[in-house]
Amino acid sequence: MNPYAKPNARKVGAQRPRVSHLASHVDSRTRKERQAEKESVAAERRAIKKSARRHLKQQLLDELENT
Repeated sequence: MNPYAKPNARKVGAQRPRVSHLASHVDSRTRKERQAEKESVAAERRAIKKSARRHLKQQLLDELENT
């Protein structure tokens, strides 16, 4: 940190103020909990997409066999 920096320029890096978009009494989850939930949602979406691709591929193969 530069001690001669202007007041607004000092609040950078580890000293910067944390922005909270929700009040602490509304959302009491930790950062790790929020990250874990986000990753689980992403994994679920990937699984849905993978299942849909398999289903469409099977449909296509069935149609090709019928013709």
